Amino acid sequence: MSDPKAFDKILTEIIRQDKGIKKVILVDKTGLTIANVSKLSYYPVDVDSIGAIASAVFCASEEQGVNLQIGELEIVTSEFSEGKIFASACGKGVLCVVSEAEVNIGLIRLVMKKQGVQLADELDKFLAVEPIAPGGKDKELDEEDLKSALAELERV
Repeated sequence: MSDPKAFDKILTEIIRQDKGIKKVILVDKTGLTIANVSKLSYYPVDVDSIGAIASAVFCASEEQGVNLQIGELEIVTSEFSEGKIFASACGKGVLCVVSEAEVNIGLIRLVMKKQGVQLADELDKFLAVEPIAPGGKDKELDEEDLKSALAELERV
């Protein structure tokens, strides 16, 4: 079973590696945000949008590599005048690091690879958990439950 705080712990380890790292986001390959941490609480950013865009860019680049038959994508780096965004695969997810322009790129790459393995393991555990049925029931709905639900719908 996955520890609910495991993602935050790993992302916190990443953000502490370099003073230039501002935000770390973990998303699934569809762009849904799973977890994120920020060094500066006042750093204004729409985490969901950044994560979704980073995932889309990463997955598009990954597809380019497949089409060109040039191997597996390791990391996507977007460099801007005032910062950088890094994205790399971590199992069924995408790890996104937002940093200042002056950051140790080699260290970021190394940390993302190392922590990406841990995140991939945690994601596998997280996704393997069976969902809990509403009302705490572990069984399938029986015929009586279905009739009751149908009668409730017909009243509406």
